[in-house]
Amino acid sequence: MNTSFHTVRKHLVIALSVLGMGAASLTVHAQQAPAGAPAASSNPKAMHDGQRMHRGNPAERMAKYQARLHDKLKLTAAQEPAWATFTAANAPKKPNGDWKAKREAFAKLSAPERMEQWIAMSKERIAGQESRLASLKTFYAVLTPEQQKVFDDSVPGGKHGGMRGHHGPRGGHGPQPKVG
Repeated sequence: MNTSFHTVRKHLVIALSVLGMGAASLTVHAQQAPAGAPAASSNPKAMHDGQRMHRGNPAERMAKYQARLHDKLKLTAAQEPAWATFTAANAPKKPNGDWKAKREAFAKLSAPERMEQWIAMSKERIAGQESRLASLKTFYAVLTPEQQKVFDDSVPGGKHGGMRGHHGPRGGHGPQPKVG
């Protein structure tokens, strides 16, 4: 019995030693940032501002995206009016009003009133989506089958999965894969 206790104790000491060395190695490795990597900031606001800086102007990003899509589609002169209507209907909307004041007013509402506001805003978003869907269907109908394929592969959710910037199917957006 004394021998088995010493064997267990020896294995435990070895295991703890290995774990300790592994933890020390990971700590040293984590502290050494790659030469080209930016220093991590402990200030979340600075990180947020940095992310915002890289995002750029949404209207500019949309214009660039639309220009690339227009070039890929190789539209004919007869299709240009439908394109103009489609892009106008899908132009980024400018926020209306003072968001800070709206946020403060929203915080003062009761829980049921806030829920009512959320539902009203959701209905507005759905109405906008339905309007964009109508313009999409009208534009899509004037495309040739080849152009439709290019369009399908180029818009979010197409060939490359869309939802760029989101981390895969478990990123909290879109349908979840079936498990089992």
